[in-house]
Amino acid sequence: MGYLLQILLALFISVIGGLYLLGAFRRRRPGEPPLDKGPFPWLGHVLEFRKDTAKFLQRMKEKHGDIFTVQLGGFYFTFITDPLSFGSVVKEARAKLDFTKFAEVLVARVFGYHSMTDEHKALQTSSTKHLMGDGLVVMTQAMMKNLQNLMLHSVGSGDEKAWQETGLFAYSYNIVFRAGYLALFGNESPKGAGSLEKAKEIDREHSDELFWEFRKYDQLFPNLAYGVLGPSEKMEAERLKKLFWNMLSVKKMSTKDNISGWVQDQLQIRAENGMSESMRDRYMFLLLWASQGNTGPAAFWLLLYLMKHPDAMKNVKKEVEEVLRETGQEVKHGGPLIDLTRDMLLKTPILDSAVEETLRLTAAPVLTRAVLQDMTINMANGQQYNVREGDRVAVFPYTAIHIDPEIHPDPHTFKYDRFLTADGNKKTEFYKGGKKLKYYNMPWGAGTTMCPGRFFATNELKQFVFLMLTYFDFELKNPDEEIPGIDIRRWGFGSMQPTKEVQFRYRLRF
Repeated sequence: MGYLLQILLALFISVIGGLYLLGAFRRRRPGEPPLDKGPFPWLGHVLEFRKDTAKFLQRMKEKHGDIFTVQLGGFYFTFITDPLSFGSVVKEARAKLDFTKFAEVLVARVFGYHSMTDEHKALQTSSTKHLMGDGLVVMTQAMMKNLQNLMLHSVGSGDEKAWQETGLFAYSYNIVFRAGYLALFGNESPKGAGSLEKAKEIDREHSDELFWEFRKYDQLFPNLAYGVLGPSEKMEAERLKKLFWNMLSVKKMSTKDNISGWVQDQLQIRAENGMSESMRDRYMFLLLWASQGNTGPAAFWLLLYLMKHPDAMKNVKKEVEEVLRETGQEVKHGGPLIDLTRDMLLKTPILDSAVEETLRLTAAPVLTRAVLQDMTINMANGQQYNVREGDRVAVFPYTAIHIDPEIHPDPHTFKYDRFLTADGNKKTEFYKGGKKLKYYNMPWGAGTTMCPGRFFATNELKQFVFLMLTYFDFELKNPDEEIPGIDIRRWGFGSMQPTKEVQFRYRLRF
């Protein structure tokens, strides 16, 4: 009888422990945000959240207000939806709110990479050196050289004026991804290839092969990040990871010319910290995705919006022509290729506004921090809420800011000059509830975790559009085709992708 009692007691303790882990006993404490655990133990609201993040968060806001806590896959997330209160998350010390703990879990699952100590600090330091300021001058030139190789290598071949038809998303993503990859990860050596022209040809072929394999992984990414891949998808994801670990390996990188200082720094820091070569190979894949996974889709949206809005196209094109004229460059048959510098790209306020408007409409990251100790969140209206150690705090700027009609009137319409003042300068004054907003557009995140490569990524976009407008005639196959919707499966992962391809045609003008 005593033995049976021990078994029953152990079973009871196991059940209670299981229910605790599933969140069955979590209750809202005084001073905490409204708690909504969802319909399923442990899972909570994760199914609805994954199905349509924006729609779910809007429903929760209508139900609970500007701050609420929901259960998502075993974790409790406190979402703040009032943009005037975002500073309480963005400015909080990393001793209380930290992005790295959350990121380490994600990159281990998605890329098989295990972080080193002070990972984020090392990346920030290197990015400041190589992707901003004088370092950005070098990277802009490298990007320019590779865009010329990919887009203009057939200039003078005799058949350059033939129309070519393809998908705009595939074309834009392909070109920008490949040029960015070559600018960062290096070029084929002319010595190994036998000549400079052969090396350029190898770069074109190799980068194209890499892109199409990357697209396969990119399409698996949302389910991979959530850990819900099916058996066959898991096998494909593992195959692709191993492929990229090999294609981007330290050994293969050592044979390249023109590897960026940014990538070289990352490899050197990890080698000096004793990281294995195989783990450094994995980090190269992570860098590739982080640097090139969003810019190509953004280039697609930017070109599409320009083609669908003739006034925007006219004014951006006029600005591009003026910048070329000011630098004494002329595009003509048989003439030298234009050279776009960082300084030239600083003189394009209209294009800058069009880029920012594009990102407002199509960039939708979820900014998440891990709560490292019990703390208080101060809202803009003076209210205070307690959050618990081990929880997550998050904001979703897309619904809170980007498409809020009070902040951005007619928010679903592309307005190329939305971020321009009446005298043509950058507009930075936007309001909510009569109060000026510090955060009025957040495609790159904010605070210490703001995308360190944002200036390089912006230049990539602008250089691509600059060359398209200067060297090509291009048009939609069906000018009346509606702009496709965004693929809501990718909410939270940066630049959104379209639900369908858009056909266009293009040809070299000279």
